[in-house]
Amino acid sequence: MKTITLLAFALLLQDQPGEKAAPKTGGWTKRHEAFVEEAKKGGFDVLFTGDSITDGWRNNPQKKIFDATFGPLKPANFGISGDRTQHVLWRLQNGEFEGLTLPKVVVLMIGTNNIGQKDPEPPESAIAGIQAIVKEIRKKSDHAKILLLGVFPRGEKSDHPLRAQVKAINDAAAKLDDEGKSVKFLDIGEKFLQPDGSILKEIMPDFLHLSEKGYQIWADAIKEPLAELLK
Repeated sequence: MKTITLLAFALLLQDQPGEKAAPKTGGWTKRHEAFVEEAKKGGFDVLFTGDSITDGWRNNPQKKIFDATFGPLKPANFGISGDRTQHVLWRLQNGEFEGLTLPKVVVLMIGTNNIGQKDPEPPESAIAGIQAIVKEIRKKSDHAKILLLGVFPRGEKSDHPLRAQVKAINDAAAKLDDEGKSVKFLDIGEKFLQPDGSILKEIMPDFLHLSEKGYQIWADAIKEPLAELLK
């Protein structure tokens, strides 16, 4: 146990890839540039940003849920599939948070791709990246609040190896919560789980990405906390 603790401490002291802003290429660049133009125009009060799970709000039928639940709040969606913390950080540093009028609330969920892709990083990398993103938002705006969502559970069963890594990320992210003065942490992961901790395909078909039912659970879980932050 002592060895594990020392190893975790050593990882936290290292510079992590997740906190080093990095761009991607190809179609990703075009999408980023489109978001920059959208940011310049402003006119939205809520900015959703993250990876494919956030990006998925654009697709029907979940777009209908998004529009019905969040449309009155004047939202924008800057999620890009495949992004890790370092990619969202780079996007925020390069024009996606530079509008004439900045959003009142940023809904942020990021980190699952840091630990779950072919070249995984340790949870500490996602943690450092989330901390860097929150710091970047606070640097660019002293009034925008952050609804920081816990990374959603992944893997069919409760003993899937990534579950423990998700928990480590969320436990650390929860410490950024300052009771909603600037950051409100909200972990809604249990709402996607069965009593035994498993995930049904009808909620997450691949045990990672959400179905229409999953997106409805997400929308219902955050609409009131989001409205509270907008007051």
